[in-house]
Amino acid sequence: DTKYLIVISFDAVSSEDINNLKQLNNFKYLIDNGSLITNVESIYPTLTYPAHATIMTGMYPKNHGIINNTLNKFSESNPNWYWYRKYIKSNTLYDLASENGLTTAALLWPVSGRSSIDYNLTEIFAPKPWQNQLIMSALSGSIKFQLDLNKRFGHLRKGLSQPALDNFVHESAKYTIAKYKPNLLLIHYTDVDTNRHHHGYDSKEANEALLRHNERLGEIIQALKEANIFEESTIVTLGDHSALNGDYIIRLNSLFRQAGLLKVNKNGVIKSYKAVAKSCDGSSYVYLKDKNDMETYKKVKELLETLKNNDDSPIEFILNSIEAEKEGADPNCSFMIEANKNFYFVNEALGNIIDKVEENEVGKISHRTKATHGYHPSKPNYNTFFIA
Repeated sequence: DTKYLIVISFDAVSSEDINNLKQLNNFKYLIDNGSLITNVESIYPTLTYPAHATIMTGMYPKNHGIINNTLNKFSESNPNWYWYRKYIKSNTLYDLASENGLTTAALLWPVSGRSSIDYNLTEIFAPKPWQNQLIMSALSGSIKFQLDLNKRFGHLRKGLSQPALDNFVHESAKYTIAKYKPNLLLIHYTDVDTNRHHHGYDSKEANEALLRHNERLGEIIQALKEANIFEESTIVTLGDHSALNGDYIIRLNSLFRQAGLLKVNKNGVIKSYKAVAKSCDGSSYVYLKDKNDMETYKKVKELLETLKNNDDSPIEFILNSIEAEKEGADPNCSFMIEANKNFYFVNEALGNIIDKVEENEVGKISHRTKATHGYHPSKPNYNTFFIA
């Protein structure tokens, strides 16, 4: 029996990275002295927030309620994310720890805002222009703890950019171990995920982020040793999903707009709809305004089947509500659409239905990503890992 459990989530690190990790001293140390599961199947959709809620509950999205990263606010171009504990419909690992008198801490752990965690630096961004990042975070986590961390390590942050954000989280994690020695510590690092989105799956930038993760892991082990709790600690490192490169985007809402199933204003904001798509990147939900509107249902099904039966089809398969629920996804959708490899979905309702992702002159993509996730977990070479 150990007194301390440290769970480190390396976002978007996959089973395909294991051969690399085995060459890196700190990951190698964990693998040699622990248990490695190389092919962990994620959940559907393979997104960060649904996956982390599953890690905390042992349930599928259909049961724990975190069915996407962002809320179903169809008329908002930047809806809020599932930041708060209240959205999870079941007990969590950290609730269980608290109920048993154990101390808990979390650093940017998804879906943990306003929770029972004792020392909580929450993962919250400010998607709307009137929202303030620091105030939103402070109000959803442990205020004194967060102010202390921001005073000590806030200079390391540069908004959401990496590796600055993970460097901030990392220094905060080491400090938390030294000062509080929590029985349960949850750490979420996103360096690899961000760099895969921006630069591609096997990019130099993503591989450099893996090297940084190896250093971070070594320093966490060292911090546990310095706090004299290493021998009593269980360390778990895991990924939440993998990522796949994508060159083409699919705008299902453009398809629905052209078919008269939704209306937008001149800026593309959805004003009304009979059917609407909600992207999960590699897959997409489709919701009907009225789930029992059989005329719209048939029309949508026909549109989707036609798109699927195109040459070079962007769609791999179409699930109905019951089939989506069987896969663990949102039972309230009318359809769940899976993109073919090299395609992913966006929510936009203006523009071509299929578009090539264009790069701008500095090799960065304007609000597009080069690699993404959210696909069905059975896609080939698309698993993640678990080391204890």
